[in-house]
Amino acid sequence: MPPARKKTAARARPLPVLPPESCWIESDSYDRSAFAKLAAESPSLKDLVENGSALIPHFNSLLQDLFCLLFKYNVVLRNEDTVLPSALFNRTFLNALQQGNLYRILRELTLLDEAKAGLCTLLLGEAIYSLLKSEKALNRRDMVDLWDIKRQEEIVEEKKADFQSAQQFPADQLTKEGKKNLEGAKDKIEGAMDGAEALLRQKARRLKEDLQRVEVAAATRFQSEAIKVAQQLEDAVDESQTWGQTLGSGYRSPPGEKLELGKRLAGNEKLKKLARMVGRMKFHALALRKKTFERSSQEVLEVERGDVVHRLLPHELLSLHHRILRKDFHRRFLDQELLQYSLRGIEEKGKGPMIVCLDGSSSMAGDKEIWSKAVTLTLLEIARRQRRLFRSICFSSADTPLQIMDMNRRERYQVATEKVLDLAEYFPGGGTDFQKPLDAAIECLRTSRFKKGDIVFITDGECQVAPDWAAQFRKEKERLGFSLFSILIDVGPNSLGALKEFSDRITSIKQLTGDEVQDLFVKI
Repeated sequence: MPPARKKTAARARPLPVLPPESCWIESDSYDRSAFAKLAAESPSLKDLVENGSALIPHFNSLLQDLFCLLFKYNVVLRNEDTVLPSALFNRTFLNALQQGNLYRILRELTLLDEAKAGLCTLLLGEAIYSLLKSEKALNRRDMVDLWDIKRQEEIVEEKKADFQSAQQFPADQLTKEGKKNLEGAKDKIEGAMDGAEALLRQKARRLKEDLQRVEVAAATRFQSEAIKVAQQLEDAVDESQTWGQTLGSGYRSPPGEKLELGKRLAGNEKLKKLARMVGRMKFHALALRKKTFERSSQEVLEVERGDVVHRLLPHELLSLHHRILRKDFHRRFLDQELLQYSLRGIEEKGKGPMIVCLDGSSSMAGDKEIWSKAVTLTLLEIARRQRRLFRSICFSSADTPLQIMDMNRRERYQVATEKVLDLAEYFPGGGTDFQKPLDAAIECLRTSRFKKGDIVFITDGECQVAPDWAAQFRKEKERLGFSLFSILIDVGPNSLGALKEFSDRITSIKQLTGDEVQDLFVKI
C-alpha cells in the first residue's frame, strides 16, 4: 500500500504591488521638509498647489520634483517601474527642463538655496498651470485619462485590501458549508482584483502611447515658458536683494517670505524702480543722521570674560609682550576667557510716533508716486531704527476709503515685508481731499498709543481746504502739541497754497539733495 501523501499548504497568492512613489526625483527628509515649509509659509505656492491639483493628479509631487531638481546637489531620477502610472506625465516637464543650457543657468541661481529654488519652482509651476488650463500641454481628454488611471489605482488598492481581509478571516469555527462559501467569496474577490489590475495595466499602456503623441509639443511649449521664467527669476533675485538692503526688516526673513517677495517683484517695474530710489535716499538719510548724532552714552558696569579686544583690561594687553604669556593669551582669546570691561548703554528715550499721510490721487501718478513712496519708506526705516511707531494713511478723494496701515506694530518695531509691499503697490487714484486724512491723523494722535507723535504730509499740493477747517485744525494742533511737516512733490505741476494753511515746515523733493534735508530726516 503506497504511503499517503502529505497535505501541503497552498502557496500564498502574490498580491499586485503598485509603485510606491508619485515623485520622479529621489529626495530625503530634509528636501521634503524644506518644500513643505515653503508651501506652508507662501500663500502663492499653497494656492498654486490647490489650483493645479484640480487639473491633474500629483501636481504637488510635480512641484516637489521641480524643487528638488533645482535645489539638490545630486539629482537622481527614479526608474519608471517605481513611480505610479498616474504620475507619468510629470516626467515630460522634468525631461524638458533638463534639456539644453537653461537648466544649468537655473541651477547656478538656485543650487542649495531654498528661497531661490522655491521662487523658481513657483514661477515654473505657474507656467505649467497656465499651459494645462489653456489645454496647450494636454487636452481635456488626456487629463480625464490621468484621473481615470488615478481612480483605477485606488480601485486596485481597495480590491487588494478586500482580498487580504478575506485571507485573514478565521475559518476554523465555520461549518463545512460556511467554509465553502468563504472560498467562493475569496475566488470572487480574487477575480475582481485580477481584473482591476489587468485594466490598470491596459489603461497605463494606452496612456503612455497617448502621451508620446503630445510629449514633444508639451515639452517645446514648456521650454519657451521656462526661458521667460529664467529672466524673471534673475531679475527677481537681484531686486529681492536690493529690496532687502533697502528696507531692513530688523529680523532674518524666512525662505517663504523671501519667496513671496520675489514673486511680487517679478515683472513689477514700479517696485523695482521704487527699491532703487529708496536705496539711494536711505543711504543719504542714514549717513546724515550718523554724522549729526554722537554715539549713545555707555558706562562701565563690571568685569567679565570674553574676546572683545577694544574692551580688554590693560594687564591682558601687556601679556602680548611676553614670549610665553603671549601663547596663553592666544589660548584664552580663542576660549573667550580674557578679562574685559562690560558696558551698559544708557537707554535714550525715543521720539514720538510718526504718522505719514500719503497722497494717492490721480495727479500723483508716475514719477510723483515713486518719489512720495520713496520718502515714506525711508521715514519708515528711520522709525524702525529709532523704535518709533509708524502709521501710514493713503488718501485720495473724499469718497475713497482711507488705507490706514500700522507698519511696525510687531515685536521690537520690526517691519512686515508684506505690509511694505501692500503700501508700495496701492494707488487708489481719483480726486484729492486734504481734510479727511488730516482729521484721521488727529484722531490717531488723540489715542494714548500715538500720543506726542508728529505728522508728515506728502503731496503735490493740488487741493484747497476750507478756511474754517484750517482755523480749527491749527487750534487742535496747538492743543495736542504736535508738528506737521509737509513734503511737496515738485517733479511736475504742484502748488504750495493749501500747505501753508496748516504746515509748520515745508520741504520739496528738489531740496532733499541740499542742506534742507535736515528738516525732514534729522529734525523729525
